[in-house]
Amino acid sequence: MNIIIIGGGFAGLQLAHSLNNKKGIDVLLIDRNNYHQFQPLFYQVATAGLDASNISFPLRKVFHNSKNIRFRMAMVKSIDTSQHNVLTDIGAFFYDRLVIATGADTNFFGNTVLQQHAFPMKSTTEALQLRHKLIENFEEALQIKELDARQPYMNIVVVGGGPTGVEVSGALAEMSNNVLPKDYPELDFSTMHIYLVEGSGKTLAAMSEKSSAESSKYLRQLGVTVLTNTVVKNFDGNLVTLSNGELINSKIVIWAAGIKGNVPEGIDASLIARGNRIMVNRINKVQNTADVYALGDIAYMETPLYPHGHPQVANVAINQAKVLAANFIQQQKGNAVEKEFEYADKGSMATVGRHLAVVDIPSLKLHFGGFLAWLVWMFLHLMLILGVKNRLQIFINWMYKYFTYDQSLRLLFKNSYRVTKD
Repeated sequence: MNIIIIGGGFAGLQLAHSLNNKKGIDVLLIDRNNYHQFQPLFYQVATAGLDASNISFPLRKVFHNSKNIRFRMAMVKSIDTSQHNVLTDIGAFFYDRLVIATGADTNFFGNTVLQQHAFPMKSTTEALQLRHKLIENFEEALQIKELDARQPYMNIVVVGGGPTGVEVSGALAEMSNNVLPKDYPELDFSTMHIYLVEGSGKTLAAMSEKSSAESSKYLRQLGVTVLTNTVVKNFDGNLVTLSNGELINSKIVIWAAGIKGNVPEGIDASLIARGNRIMVNRINKVQNTADVYALGDIAYMETPLYPHGHPQVANVAINQAKVLAANFIQQQKGNAVEKEFEYADKGSMATVGRHLAVVDIPSLKLHFGGFLAWLVWMFLHLMLILGVKNRLQIFINWMYKYFTYDQSLRLLFKNSYRVTKD
């Protein structure tokens, strides 16, 4: 059985790992990058808490001891289901089973002006670009003597009150409170404003009412201005226009307001559901196909517990991959019975800052926040990181930051990254 997996994220990597060294199965993993990215910590790269290498792991290294898994770094151009081919920029590859695990990208909801000027954070590269833009803004603010002209460089607008928006807002607020005044003593950081703009009535809307309320409280404690029931209508690189008519002078907008699936060319348009996700059945097979599957953020599966599709989180992707791998192994053995997928939500969490986090465990009807939740968040994220070296580096960075209230990665390589939007 020749299986091609497109995408080395949580779903694709877990599927390949579950099929590692299984007899009668050959796997080709294709990704445009040669490394796995740990997306939940992108915001820490963007705010100089971690280095990009800390949350990235070479895909080839994962399979050093594998006899049946190969990797190719390539851009997928299209899928030809009639010929069982995946067409890439380095050639075509034949498959018996195809698994699409291409994840999701930023959704600007058709606003091309926002797309041109706002900064997304869906890849390591984008997190680095954001970091450099933030540092560049403060460097430029030093050269401006007039306070009114300087203020746009001191204002940051974060769009989206989900986990990413909440976490990056909290990290920026801690930088403003503890780090930046030491880096830039000439600037008055009491005038710095961080705005978190959320279209619904609360932050962390997918979590419990207690978590939503506590996250807003924690953010306000750190000095973040939380604007709910508000939408960013426009941003031209200098001025943010809100749905309530308010205008904010700012040089930077961080977009964390939505995602859409990365659907490869060749998928029937009638199979695309809301959010640009591919409709699949209960065994993750793309509807109306015989040998094409989709996993994780790109897959839209309706089940009794989730009639509107599963949440686009790592846990869903990982567990879908485990079930599909078991089904492939049974197919190879000639067994017709295949296990259907249903997601058992083990819980969700988000961190706002030092000693400030929230955790929900639905099965136990349990919620807790504060210091204990913060410790749980750190431990679980540390365990999910690939590689002992990466875990050790992250732990050292976190401990250094904890005792010194500082991050040591505020470096500006002007010739290495684009820090403007055009």
